[in-house]
Amino acid sequence: MKTFVKVLGLASLVALAACDSAQENKVENAYENQADALDNQADNMEAMADNLSGNAENAAENAADALENKADATREAGEKAGDAVEKNQ
Repeated sequence: MKTFVKVLGLASLVALAACDSAQENKVENAYENQADALDNQADNMEAMADNLSGNAENAAENAADALENKADATREAGEKAGDAVEKNQ
């Protein structure tokens, strides 16, 4: 499911890129790169959780969820920052 959402999001960004300014794209890409790094950390945390059990597994899963939420918030912030750049041009 995450892969589908990422592909859908990427397709949306590509479709919107045609009407975005270079500066807006630069800002959004910086946030997107940060979000991707957080998603990678979450994936690594989930892989580690698979090798744990009990409370340790739950803690790792919760940490992965928190990273995914932070990645989502970073993407939203990037979109808002990009919109602000576009409005100021």
